[in-house]
Amino acid sequence: MKLFPLHIVPNDTKIDFMRHRHPVLALMLVLLVASIAIIGLKGFNYALEFTGGTMVRTHFAHPVDVEQVRARLSAAGLHNAQVQTVGGGSDVMVRLQPDAEHNNAADAAQKIADQVLAAVNTPENPATVQPGEFVGPQVGRDLAMNGVYATLFMLVGFLVYIAARFEFKFAMVASITAFFDLILTIAYMSLLGREFDLTVLAGLLSVMGFAINDIIVVFDRVRENFRSLRVEPLEVLNRSINQTLSRTVITAVMFFLSALALYLYGGTSMQGLAETHMIGAVIVVVSSVIVAVPMLTIGPFKVSKQDLMPKAKDHAELARRP
Repeated sequence: MKLFPLHIVPNDTKIDFMRHRHPVLALMLVLLVASIAIIGLKGFNYALEFTGGTMVRTHFAHPVDVEQVRARLSAAGLHNAQVQTVGGGSDVMVRLQPDAEHNNAADAAQKIADQVLAAVNTPENPATVQPGEFVGPQVGRDLAMNGVYATLFMLVGFLVYIAARFEFKFAMVASITAFFDLILTIAYMSLLGREFDLTVLAGLLSVMGFAINDIIVVFDRVRENFRSLRVEPLEVLNRSINQTLSRTVITAVMFFLSALALYLYGGTSMQGLAETHMIGAVIVVVSSVIVAVPMLTIGPFKVSKQDLMPKAKDHAELARRP
């Protein structure tokens, strides 16, 4: 496939991906276990949405740079503040982590609002604040559970759709691979201490969708080749990967570049989403090649020509076509 006058990956590659599939899959299993251990031991740097805290809406007389607001808050001792533009450029929403000193005080939100006003107000650009709104930890727990439910819903939905569209073995392998991509991406965010907020959660769900889309393309070619080629199953799988490799890489590169643009120009509030997309793009393009397809050769997931030949109902539907 061409990208302008260049070839990122030649269209006629003949790489033997199946040759070292067993040690590669063993390495991926070790990587999965290590990722789960990292998540369990290190945990997450949860954002205000999941921990609770205070939200303060601030209005400035003139448009303001959120980076300057963030710097003033940090200089005043209000660290790790999330600052986002709301409406026009003169309104910002400041989110602050819970303060142990004020967490249980009745006037905690108002005290935080006063601190924010003192930090960001300047003679050149006067500011006013609305009364602060305290977000309790129960709301954070509810959001965390909703995120877990959304992830499980997506995995089950993928399983049902692919089982109906392809084969149950394909559905199981695709769901396992998407889960593998998800765990590795989460482990990356945990290991580096990136803040885990709702944008990161949205990014993780997007990565899962991208993974399934990429895997389905390869699996569709696997099914076609099993039905049309008279070669060994390993050769069918190798050809299928090579035939879709250019498309897989091009799609991942475009996904990565769009996330990179968001990371560079979307502001601090969007960096979590963009970084999740970038690392997810790399993991997905690798796993769809060296994890998803090789799994079709092992144990209960092993597919054969008989598994993928058209069923009787397929012949009847084809016969009814004009």
